[in-house]
Order: sequence, then C-alpha cells, then structure tokens
Amino acid sequence: MTANKQPASRTHDEAVIELLRAEPDFANEYLAAALDEADEPGGQVALLAALRHVAEAQGMAAVAARAGMPRESLYRALGPKGNPTIKTLLAVLGAAGLHLAVTRQDSTHA
Repeated sequence: MTANKQPASRTHDEAVIELLRAEPDFANEYLAAALDEADEPGGQVALLAALRHVAEAQGMAAVAARAGMPRESLYRALGPKGNPTIKTLLAVLGAAGLHLAVTRQDSTHA
C-alpha cells in the first residue's frame, strides 16, 4: 500500500514568487501597493521584500546583470537589512522592466 503524499508546503515568499513568475504583469500592481504603504510601520521592509520577490521571480542573476551590479550586491541591497541607494533602486526597477512614478496624494492625506 502506498501512502498518499501531502504536497510540500511552501512559504509565503515562495508562493508570491511563483505567482509573479506565472503573472509577470502582476509585478506592477504588487510593487505599487507596497510603495503606497511604504510610510506605514514596517512598510519599508515590505517594499524591499516586494522588490526582492520581483527580482527573484525574474532571476536574481539576470536582474543583477541587467542592473549592472554584482548578484551579491543585489541580494544585500534587497535583504531584510538592506538600504539601497536611489541609484540601485532605479537600476533594479529598470532591470525588472518597471519604473518609478509619482502621483499627487489625495487631499485627505495632506
């Protein structure tokens, strides 16, 4: 008799990366939502994690190469203690096929 194997569990990070691989256009909405909440408690860490998820979905080595930086530097910049410069942030977004946009806040936030 063969035991039924339970599917291996996966972490939230793995599930998000898998979704981003399956639906690359979702990266726009995903990062926009993370950016909208960047000024909330824990928001900056969440934004770095979201950017890292997008880079991992596209392949860290490929994103690093397109951004013109060593892969190890990309891992460090997007890690939990990362603090990427604006140059790194823009390079990674560009390498992922995205760009940063600015819009006016609605008047209830001003």
